[in-house]
Amino acid sequence: MVQKFALLLSFLFQPLLIPTLIFLFLIFGVPEVSASQFYNQWIILFMVFLTTFMIPALSILSMKLTGNISSVHLYDKEERVFPFSMVSLFYVISTYLFYLKFQIEPVFILTLGCITICVIILTSITFFWKISAHMTAISGFLAIIIAIALKNQGLNLLYIMLAVIILSGIIASSRLYLNAHDPMEIFGGFLLGFSICFSGFFLYL
Repeated sequence: MVQKFALLLSFLFQPLLIPTLIFLFLIFGVPEVSASQFYNQWIILFMVFLTTFMIPALSILSMKLTGNISSVHLYDKEERVFPFSMVSLFYVISTYLFYLKFQIEPVFILTLGCITICVIILTSITFFWKISAHMTAISGFLAIIIAIALKNQGLNLLYIMLAVIILSGIIASSRLYLNAHDPMEIFGGFLLGFSICFSGFFLYL
């Protein structure tokens, strides 16, 4: 039962879905910061979902169907290099297209830029160390919330922040329970996502 719950959490909060959750937070949670009320919010959200989840997820699935990887869970460090490299490329293209083609608030470009940097560094580290992509993603989300809260004292983000902190702990516990990572790999992933996203938002927001 516990294992099924851990697998469900790993699936529901898999790294490719976190950018969409971050944009949900920016668009509907802090419209004062993102100025999303001046845009078609659902189009922005759909484009983020399409470019950061659907296309990369379908590419990873196609790798599994063609035998290039043994599992979509990417258990082995060696199997992660090619899929992570492809995801990095998709995220770079997505960030570039948003920057070049869409006249949207800089905070959205900053978000995609921070996420893309995290993915590129994660991919580079994967060549010699299998740190947690789940923790990189969720800690980046947490860092963005904390940075926005610090830069905008009038916003009450305490409950959202606490919810994501608890979620981070649950995800970390799930990954440890499933033996997907050891504690240092969990910590390494958390440190990567948090440091990049917090630095980006605190310095440039």
